Amino acid sequence: MAINVVSFAVLCWCLLPGGLLAAEAQRAAAAPGTSRPLPDGVKVERDLSYLGPERQEKLDLYQAVARSPYERSPAVVIIHGGGWVGGDKSAEREVITAVTLVQAGYVCVSIEYWKGEKDRWPRNLADCKNAVRWLRFNADRYRIDPDNIGVIGGSAGGHLAMMLAYTAGNKELNPPSLYPDCSDRVSACVNLYGISNLLTRQGTDASGTPNGQPAPSRLFPEDRGEALEKWKLASPVTHIRQDSPPTLTLHGGRDTTVDRDQSKELDRTLTAAGVESKLIMVPGANHAWPLRTAKFDYTGEVVAFFDRHLKAKP
Repeated sequence: MAINVVSFAVLCWCLLPGGLLAAEAQRAAAAPGTSRPLPDGVKVERDLSYLGPERQEKLDLYQAVARSPYERSPAVVIIHGGGWVGGDKSAEREVITAVTLVQAGYVCVSIEYWKGEKDRWPRNLADCKNAVRWLRFNADRYRIDPDNIGVIGGSAGGHLAMMLAYTAGNKELNPPSLYPDCSDRVSACVNLYGISNLLTRQGTDASGTPNGQPAPSRLFPEDRGEALEKWKLASPVTHIRQDSPPTLTLHGGRDTTVDRDQSKELDRTLTAAGVESKLIMVPGANHAWPLRTAKFDYTGEVVAFFDRHLKAKP
C-alpha cells in the first residue's frame, strides 16, 4: 500500500543522534523496523516481491508523489547493514537515505536479502544483483531510467554494495536468472564504512586506530586459514577493474567496528586502476551513522555524486 504523509517534525525526530547512531549495534538482534511517517511529497510501496514467491525477503520502493508521466528517473538500490546477519530495510538510516534521494529526483528501493546461516554468501550478493535486475525489468512500470542505476549501502550493506558494483557480469558470482536479459550493472556506488578487504581487515583500539590484529568475519563459518580463496573472492578490492563504477566512500575517523584503513585501501586500489574515487574521512565519527546527524550532514555530497553520474546531461 502506498503511504503519503505527514509530519516534518517526526522526520526531524528521526534524525536525532540518540535513535540512529546507536542503531547499528542493535540491528543484528533487532526486530523488523517500524514504519515512520514520511514527509509530504514522498510515498512508499512496502514489501514488494522481487526474489520469487517462495522467498520472504522483499523490497520497499520509494518515489515522489508527483512525477512527470513523460520522464524516467534514475534509481538507487539501498542495502542495509547489520553484520550480514541482521538489520532491516525500513530502519531509520535507510528511510532517511531513501527520502533524501527521492526529494532529489530518484526512485529508490530499500531491500532485504538472505541473512540465514546456510549459504549466507554469495546468496546475499545474488539477492542484491537481482534487485538491480528487478528495477530494469520493471523500468516501464515505475518510469525508471534503466541506464542510470546506482547503489548505496552502510557497513555490511557497504560491503555488498561494493561487491555488486565491482562484479557485474562475473560468471562465478552470477545468480540464477530471475530476469532474463536484465543486467546487474550499476553506474555509481556509495560506500558507507563498508569492508573492502576481508583479508586485511583489522581490529582497532578505543580511538579507532587500527591495531594490526586480524578481525574475524560473520560472513563465513570458516576462518581465513580454512578458506583463504573464499575470503579473497568476497573482498571488493579484488574485483576492481578499470571499468568499475565511480565510488564515493564515507568513513568515520574513530570507527571501532570497521577499521578506517579499509576505506583507505579501497581508495588507493580504485585510484591505481584509474577509477574515480573520493574518500571522505569524518572526524570524530564512529560506526553506523546516517547521512545526516545533529553534528554533520553529508546528504549534499551523496546527492551531488549521484547527480553527476546518474542524471542525463542536457
